[in-house]
Amino acid sequence: MVLDLLRGRNYLSVRNTGNTIRSSSFNEVRKVISEWKLNELFQVNKSEMTITCKNGRQALFKGLDDTEKVKSITPEVGVITDIHVEEATETKEDDIKQLEKRLRGRSEFVKRLSLSFNPILKSHWIFKKYFSGWTDQDTFLRTSNQFILKTTYKDNEFLDKEDCVALESETDPYWREVYTLGNWGVLGDVIFKNWKVEDLSQESHWDNIRNGLDFGFGSHPAACNHMHYDSKRKQLFILKEFNGFGLTNPELAAQIKPIVGRHRVVCDSAEPKSIKELQQEGIDAVGAKKGKDSVNFGIQWLQQQEIIIDRNCQCTTNEFQTYQWKKNAAGETLRIPIDKDNHHIDDIRYGTEDLQEKRRTAGPLF
Repeated sequence: MVLDLLRGRNYLSVRNTGNTIRSSSFNEVRKVISEWKLNELFQVNKSEMTITCKNGRQALFKGLDDTEKVKSITPEVGVITDIHVEEATETKEDDIKQLEKRLRGRSEFVKRLSLSFNPILKSHWIFKKYFSGWTDQDTFLRTSNQFILKTTYKDNEFLDKEDCVALESETDPYWREVYTLGNWGVLGDVIFKNWKVEDLSQESHWDNIRNGLDFGFGSHPAACNHMHYDSKRKQLFILKEFNGFGLTNPELAAQIKPIVGRHRVVCDSAEPKSIKELQQEGIDAVGAKKGKDSVNFGIQWLQQQEIIIDRNCQCTTNEFQTYQWKKNAAGETLRIPIDKDNHHIDDIRYGTEDLQEKRRTAGPLF
């Protein structure tokens, strides 16, 4: 992107939500400019998320949740020649169709649409639309108007030895295919099928509020969700999320306050010191009760609800899409969830614990 700006091309770089594009593509391009010592050739507007080259060409960064701005966006000089979609598997096919309409107007350059992503499921619309003739053994495929390049951890010079060992020792078939080998995966026994994604931003009737928090720090995020429960319709609305790494508890409190407000937050009780520090920062934090078989019971209760996730809760959506049961050596499904990438699902269990307790006292779910 940096080289193309210098050559005279204009970029629109997008991701499903605006808050994630800032912490990914926008920051990556800024780092390249700095590391290549090209700061004098570029002007960076952090608030607008625009990068302007000395020749007038621009890279514009937007979230697809800001639909109207994406529809009307235009660079200061010329037309958009390139659209880059980061984490493209998070998007819907209709979003990409709308983006393609932005590639219009006269230009000396061939217009290009670039998608970058980790492969997920072969049932995904991207695989169906673009990967005809592709095999897992391929590393690239070129046709008259399309080019596909596959890379894996072996191509990533920034990984350390521990990263490589973790990827090479992965035993779950789906996670190994996708994250170790870079292949499109086929999920086995997915735990949740009772969920969907909607735009909940215009709704205003939320009153039965629940909040959950799962602590994290280094490679594991602190995860928080703000929810509403409709007991009559058995619908759980996941309205907001927070997903953050490397935060102290005072920093975490400052981040989640705008999300949870004055409502109670049910946290992972394994960290009483963290709960106490959140209380000192003005968060109404309490520990989850947990108890025997609380994980499976919480999962079973969630399976009985209709779960509606706001389109801005991308990390939560990703977890619901891939959360699955373990399998034994014979390939038989065990009633044990794989304890990986489930931080938001855990905090959702904590936040709805009191609702589960009411059902638990009424008898078994099945």
